[in-house]
Amino acid sequence: MRPHSVIHLEEIRKSYFIGSNELPVLKGINMDIFKNEYVALMGPSGSGKSTLMNMLGALDTPTSGKYILNGHDVSQMEDDDLARVRNKEIGFVFQQFNLMPRLTAYENVAVPLIYAGIGKKEREEKAIYMLEKVGLGQRYKHKPNELSGGQCQRVAIARALVNDPSLILADEPTGNLDTKTSVEIMEIFGQIHASGNTVVLVTHEEDIAAHARRIVRLRDGLIESDKSVEDSLLVKA
Repeated sequence: MRPHSVIHLEEIRKSYFIGSNELPVLKGINMDIFKNEYVALMGPSGSGKSTLMNMLGALDTPTSGKYILNGHDVSQMEDDDLARVRNKEIGFVFQQFNLMPRLTAYENVAVPLIYAGIGKKEREEKAIYMLEKVGLGQRYKHKPNELSGGQCQRVAIARALVNDPSLILADEPTGNLDTKTSVEIMEIFGQIHASGNTVVLVTHEEDIAAHARRIVRLRDGLIESDKSVEDSLLVKA
C-alpha cells in the first residue's frame, strides 16, 4: 500500500449465492485511491459499480480480498465495528437524500455527531456551520418538506461533511435533480475537493463524471479502464 492511500483494494471479490449457485459480481478489484483525489466510478448496469460502492462504504464485506480504509482493515470486520468505521471515516451522499422527515435541516446534519458522542451545544454549532458552508445557513430550522430537492441534497452534503470524514462517497448525487440544480451541486463537490477532501462518486452520466479528476470504469466485475480526466481529454483531442 502506498503512503497516504485512503482506499486500498487488493483482489476484492464478491459473490452472492442463490441456493447452491454462485453469482460472482466483483471478480478481483485492485485499486488505490489517495488523499484528496476526486474519483468517478462508472459502468453499465450489472458492471458491479453499486456492489463496489457498498464495499467502499463498509455497507458490505468482500467474499475475499483485502480492503484497507485509512489504515483500518475493514475486510472482515463485524457489523458493530463496520458501523463505527462508517460513522467516523465515511460521509455518504445518496440520490434519495435519506433525510429524516421530522427533523429540521440542522438536526439532520447533527445525527452523525450524536453517534460520535458530541454534546448538544457543539452539535448545533457544527451542524449550522456546515449548513452555512453549503449555502443553507438561513434555512437551518426548515424540515425536508419545506426545502427543494437541491436544498435537501445540500443538507445531505452538510451531514456527510460534519464528522470530518476521511472519504466522501456520493451515489448518483444528482439523479433526482434538474440540470441547473445538478450543476450547482457539482460545484459544491468541486469546492469540497478543493478544500482537501477525498471524493468518490458513482454516476452513469458522462457530464457528471467529467467533474472528477479520475474516472474508473467497471465492466463485468472488473476494472476496464482507470484514467485521469486529463488523459481522457488528450485521447479525445
